[in-house]
Amino acid sequence: MEEHPAICFRDGPAGRRAVLVGGPEVADVVSALIGRDVPVEERRARVAEMMCLRESLVDAALAYYAEHTAEIDAEIEARQLAADKHEQLWMRQQALLDQ
Repeated sequence: MEEHPAICFRDGPAGRRAVLVGGPEVADVVSALIGRDVPVEERRARVAEMMCLRESLVDAALAYYAEHTAEIDAEIEARQLAADKHEQLWMRQQALLDQ
């Protein structure tokens, strides 16, 4: 916490997750920040505006991500796998309704 004072941790069904103090999970910020169609020089401001954060908190999430990339990437991947699973289940349900 000394190295990342804007980061705290929240426990829940998905386990321990890094979050911005009083804000969203680091993985949410990183997902919005990395690999988007917004030009690199505009991303920080865009994410800050979109998530109602100060740019300094976006920077704090990015700094944490830089040191704990594997942890955050694993969380993002797990979320995507869960979303894909739920989407596939929904699609199967819709197919059953169409019979």
